[in-house]
Amino acid sequence: MPLGTLDRDPPPFFRQGPSALSKLAVCSALALFLMVADARFKVMQPLRVVLATVLYPVQWLAMRPVILLQGGGQYFVSLSSAQTEEEQARKKLNLQSLRANQVEQLALENTRLRKLLALRDRLQSSAMAAQVLYDAADPYTRKVVIDKGMSDHVGLGSPVLDESGVLGQVTRVYPMVSEVTLVTDRDHAIPVLNARTGARGVAFGDTSTHADAMELRFMAANADVAVGDLLTTSGVDGVYPPGLPVARVEKVERRVDAAFARIYCVPLALVSGAGHVMVLESLATQMPGRPIPDAPTVGSKRGEVR
Repeated sequence: MPLGTLDRDPPPFFRQGPSALSKLAVCSALALFLMVADARFKVMQPLRVVLATVLYPVQWLAMRPVILLQGGGQYFVSLSSAQTEEEQARKKLNLQSLRANQVEQLALENTRLRKLLALRDRLQSSAMAAQVLYDAADPYTRKVVIDKGMSDHVGLGSPVLDESGVLGQVTRVYPMVSEVTLVTDRDHAIPVLNARTGARGVAFGDTSTHADAMELRFMAANADVAVGDLLTTSGVDGVYPPGLPVARVEKVERRVDAAFARIYCVPLALVSGAGHVMVLESLATQMPGRPIPDAPTVGSKRGEVR
């Protein structure tokens, strides 16, 4: 049989329904109908809800890895940001704490300086402001070093005060600094006056009871001294101006077998925390010198002095 006479159509055994072109036309028409019907009448909304409900678990499982990756990245970013912010906040807190401490220190110094200036106005002798640099190296004495010396005309024996009372006396003078012996030093003595009774005495430094204490010695056992009495400088020593507050009586012990009473006092000055002080001119430089006695003249008679 010639090749040109062969039938090109498939045999009836392999035919399966309508042709592909017919199926495409029908499906296109159906799709167009459904789109128009869904747009106008929402006929596919129930089916869409059912499919969304059925497919939600699949979608949830499929999104878990993506969400975990995104959440992990955000967690590390947030952790780093939180640590950085915490470090900055700590730095700011430390800086603010330092500034607050400085403000409190400046306020305290301002208050003390104002009191010193008020005290300076009440004093008749010349005064000089100074600052305490450090405590003396000797642990058995109570001394401090101030930033004024010979170059500032600080004299040996000059009284030193703070805003509360007498702090001590200049005992050594160097070119740039001076050493001040505090009133609580065991070798320091200062003449005082009981402001209530007017009785005079001598107050010594005493460390037997506690570090910052004084003792009013050589007072009779029946002397009129009571707890709370104010002791001021008497001015009889020619060093301290009279009327400066020194100490306050803390304890009085009277014994029958002792001729003198044991009187313990507490200094009014800040002997352990003074920062700014006032150096006064010693009264010895202002007082006139002692008169020179006249030389004895021998008379005509033997042994007679004129």
